[in-house]
Amino acid sequence: MFRRIFGPAGTPATDRQVDALESAGHAAGDTATVRRIVAKLEAMPTRQARLVASAAYTLARAAHADLDISDEEIRVIEHELQAHEALDESTAVLVAEMARFQARNVGATEDYVVTREFAALASDDQKTDILRACFAVSAANGTISAEESAVVNQIAKELALDAAVVSAIRAEFHERLSAVQEVRRLAGGR
Repeated sequence: MFRRIFGPAGTPATDRQVDALESAGHAAGDTATVRRIVAKLEAMPTRQARLVASAAYTLARAAHADLDISDEEIRVIEHELQAHEALDESTAVLVAEMARFQARNVGATEDYVVTREFAALASDDQKTDILRACFAVSAANGTISAEESAVVNQIAKELALDAAVVSAIRAEFHERLSAVQEVRRLAGGR
């Protein structure tokens, strides 16, 4: 199942991900829990599973813009994956961890392809929601760095969202942009 979502068998990163998840379940004594989650993902229609996987990876991509995915960012990703009752908590946790692993290990080579796949599968509302979620993930620590902003801008471009929509979402997070925070700091907090 993991190979179907994250890549074909024999792909080193996919094989490592599956091995890590299986060994994590055994190490933690949660094999029954992991198996239930895998069964839920397997039960999803292929299109829905691919949509969830590509959404999770796109969120992890935004989080990984600064070459780190913090625990705060993972919690926001988990929350976003549960929005609109898309996934339950345990499944969202597993999918978020899978996406974190993929972003760290195959990152730049898959970014464009996966985001474009999400764009091909998603409705306009889902694209808007994922862009807003990317901003929320980037702002998890209170500041959206220049690197994070650049990656989210690239994601917006790959989603082919209307410029007005992107601007409106960016405006929601205006006060979290590091450049804005720095200007306010230099101006004495005015």
